Amino acid sequence: MLDDFDFDTRVRLHVYYHLLGSGRAPSPAETASALGTPVQQVEAALGRLHDAHLLVLAPGTSDVWMANPLSAIPTAFEVDVGERTWYGNCIWDAMGVAAMLGVNATIRTPCPDCQERLLVRVESQSLVSADGVIHFAVPARQWWYDIGYT
Repeated sequence: MLDDFDFDTRVRLHVYYHLLGSGRAPSPAETASALGTPVQQVEAALGRLHDAHLLVLAPGTSDVWMANPLSAIPTAFEVDVGERTWYGNCIWDAMGVAAMLGVNATIRTPCPDCQERLLVRVESQSLVSADGVIHFAVPARQWWYDIGYT
C-alpha cells in the first residue's frame, strides 16, 4: 500500500509527463484511470500538492492550472522547442521550461508596455539573446499570496 507521499509523487509525475507529452494537463479522471485508482483519491492528492505549492489548481476545482514552470493553459510566454510549444506562467517560468527540458528554445512574448514582439533565445542552457528588462512587480516572497495573478 502506498502512503500519501508516494501516491502524491505518482500523481505529480503523471501530471508532468502528460503535460509534456500532450501539451495539456490531465483531468483528475484521466489521472485516476492511468493510475488505476478512484478519482477521489487523485483529487485528494492534487489538493495536497496544491497546498504544498507543488502544483497550482484552477480556483475552486481539482483541475491543474500550473505545474511550474509549465502552464496548463496558453499564456503570453510561448516556449518553442523544434515543432513543439509549451507555455510558461511568466518569463521566469518560460526560461525554466527550457532549463527543465535541457534544450535550446525560443521564448516569444509581447512587451507588456508596447506589445512589440520580444524573442529570448536559450542555447546550451545559457541566455544568448534577449532584449528588454525583466521586471517583477511583486517581490518573490509574495508570489504565493496569489500565484495565478502575480
